[in-house]
Amino acid sequence: MLVELRAENYAVIDHAIATFGPGLNLLTGETGAGKSILVDALALLMGGKSSAEVVRHGAEKAVVACVFESTTAAESVLEENGIDSEGSEIILRREILATGKGRVFVNNQPATVAVLRQLAPELALVHAQTETLSSFDQAQQRILLDRFGAISTESIAAAHARWREAQTKLNDLLQGEQDRLRMVDLWSYQRKEIESAHPQPGEDEALQTEKRVLANAEKLYAAAMGAFDQLYEGGASAETSLRAALRNVEELARYDARFAESVQQLTSARAIVSDIAAALRDYAEAINASPERLAEIEDRLALLDRLKRKYGQTLAEVIAFGEDVSRKLAEVEDRDEILKSLRAELDQAAKTYQKAAAALTAERKAAATKLAKLAEAQINSLAMKVRFEIAVAATKDDAVSGSEHWTAHGWDEVEYRIATNPGEPLKPLHEIASGGEMSRVMLALKVTVEEAAVKPKTKAPTPRTLVFDEIDIGIGGRAAEAVGHKLKSLARGQQVLCVTHLPQIAAFAGTHLAVEKREDHGRTKTQIRVLDDRARTHEVARMLSGAKVTDTSLQHAAQMIAASR
Repeated sequence: MLVELRAENYAVIDHAIATFGPGLNLLTGETGAGKSILVDALALLMGGKSSAEVVRHGAEKAVVACVFESTTAAESVLEENGIDSEGSEIILRREILATGKGRVFVNNQPATVAVLRQLAPELALVHAQTETLSSFDQAQQRILLDRFGAISTESIAAAHARWREAQTKLNDLLQGEQDRLRMVDLWSYQRKEIESAHPQPGEDEALQTEKRVLANAEKLYAAAMGAFDQLYEGGASAETSLRAALRNVEELARYDARFAESVQQLTSARAIVSDIAAALRDYAEAINASPERLAEIEDRLALLDRLKRKYGQTLAEVIAFGEDVSRKLAEVEDRDEILKSLRAELDQAAKTYQKAAAALTAERKAAATKLAKLAEAQINSLAMKVRFEIAVAATKDDAVSGSEHWTAHGWDEVEYRIATNPGEPLKPLHEIASGGEMSRVMLALKVTVEEAAVKPKTKAPTPRTLVFDEIDIGIGGRAAEAVGHKLKSLARGQQVLCVTHLPQIAAFAGTHLAVEKREDHGRTKTQIRVLDDRARTHEVARMLSGAKVTDTSLQHAAQMIAASR
C-alpha cells in the first residue's frame, strides 16, 4: 500500500506530506486547496507525462516522492532493471526542472520513467481526471475481466511460447536459405580443413609440455640423474645415510622401546627415498632427445595455431566451430526433410494454441456476460442510468502464420462499452464517459470484481492502491451514500484513496486527510493533516454547512460518521 506522499514546489504546493493508512483514505478540503494536485503527483510517480508547468512559480524544480510497501512482483521488476531493493519498502522520486527536463530515482538509485511504468501495475492504479482513460486501456480491461472470472492464462502462454518457437525456427530456415547456399563452399572448405587436422581437446597444451621437455632434454637428464645419485646411487647418498642411521636406531630400540616408532619412521623414509629415486631414474631414461620429434611437434603446434587464429581462441572453440559448420551443411543437405518436420511442428503448435485460445475465449465471453450484468447494476446505483456490456472478439487469423493478435494471453480483444443516455448506441468507454463518470464506472467495476474475489476458488484481492479523483461529480443524497458504501466495501480488500467534496462520502473514511491552503508572506501554501475523531467531525460538518459550522451541523456530522461505521 501507499505509505507516504510528498510534494515540493509542485503547482501551488510549496511543501506537503501526506501519510496514509490501510483501507479507505479520503481527502477533503476547499475547492482549489490542492486535493486533485496530490492525485496528479501520484500519477506522475506512476510514469505519467511531466511538464515544466507543474513547477511552482519562482522555484528551480518540483519534487514528488512516495513510499510504497513492497510486493514480490515489484521486487522482480526492480531486479530486472538492476535496482537494489530497500527491504520492505519501495521509494519513488521524480524531479521536474523549470527547463522541462527531469530525473527519476527508485530506492534513491537513478532510473527511468519506463521503470516507473513497469512498477505502476504492481503498486497503484490512479484514476485521476487526466489519467483515467489512458490507464484503463484494453489490456487493463482484459486483466480485470480475467480477474473477475478467475481465468488463468498459464496454459495459453505455454502454447503461445511453443508456437512462437516453432515459427521462429521455420522463418530462420526460410529467410536464411539464400545466404546458406552462398556459404556452402566456404563451410565445406572450413569443415575439411578442421577435420583433416583431427584436433583433440587439450592436445595443444600436451604438445607444449612435450616440446619444453625435448628442447631442454640435456638439462632435464642431468638434473634427474643428479638427484638420483644424491638420493640413492652415490656413496654419500641419502639412502646410504638413512640405512646407517636405521641400524643405530634399531640397536637403541632393542634396549629402549621409546625408539620403536623412530625405527618405523626411518623405514618409511627409506621407502619414500627409494620410490622417488626410481621415478627420477625412469624419467631420465625415458627422455628422448630427438630433433625429429621436436620438429614434428613444432609443425603440429603451428597447424593448431593457424586453426585457432581462424576459428577460435582455444582448440575447444575450433572443434565447436567445426561441429557447427557440419550441422549447417547437414541442414542444407537435408533441407526438405527439415522443412517438412518444422512445418509439421508449427502446424501442431498452432492447433494446440488455437484450441487453448478458443477455450479461453469461451471462458471470457461467459465471464463478460456475468460481469456486465453485475457492473451495470452497480453503475446505476451511483446516480447514473446506463447500459453496459463487455465485448470479447476473437481474432483467429491464419492457422500457421498467425498474427500480432496471437499473444501469450490469447487472441481476444476485450472492450468495455457503455451508453450513458437512453436511445444512444453502446460505444467504448473513452468515447462516452466523462472524467467523473469514468471514476464511478471504475469504482463499480472494481467493487463488482472484488466482491467476486471473495468467493471460493478465486484469487485474493490484488495488493495495490486504487486512487479515485472527483468520483462524486454530479451526484448527491442517496447516490453519494451508495458511493461511500461501495468505497468502503472495496477498501476491505485493498487500500483506496479518494478525493471527495461530499460529506456523505467523507463520513466513511478510515483515514481522513484534510487538504488546506493558507497565505504566508504573500504566497499560497498547502498543508495536509490527518484528522482525529474530533477534527474529522468538524470537517464533515464544514462540508455540510459551509464556512460557518453550527451545533446542528456538528450533530448531523457525528450521526453520519456513526452510521457509516
